[in-house]
Amino acid sequence: MNQDKINIAKASYDAFARQDRTAIEKLMAPDLSFTSPVDNQLDRKTYFERCWPNGDLFEAFKFIYLVSLNDQIFVTYEASRKDGAAIRNTEILTIQNDQIVNIEVYWGWNIPHPAKIGDSVPEEGK
Repeated sequence: MNQDKINIAKASYDAFARQDRTAIEKLMAPDLSFTSPVDNQLDRKTYFERCWPNGDLFEAFKFIYLVSLNDQIFVTYEASRKDGAAIRNTEILTIQNDQIVNIEVYWGWNIPHPAKIGDSVPEEGK
């Protein structure tokens, strides 16, 4: 059963990168909630207006971690962008009745990391 949820999670990232709206709509519940550092509990309609178009920037997702715990799949991935850049993020997907009902996005860092090993990126204003 948990493998099914992991497969649903993987399929959602694949649909996002391919911009396959038909496929992703089947995977997302009507009462979807999407939260990120800049989005607070967007509904499904708003997700498709604001977030969905960003999928056109990405080529592929490489999964680093896919961990299942009850209804949640914890996903850390590296995403390659069409402009050659890459990012690393973590997301938590809640899956119920074979559909994603909640997405929480936690932004990571650019790849390669902008700071040298053992150093930090200067904070703005300092």
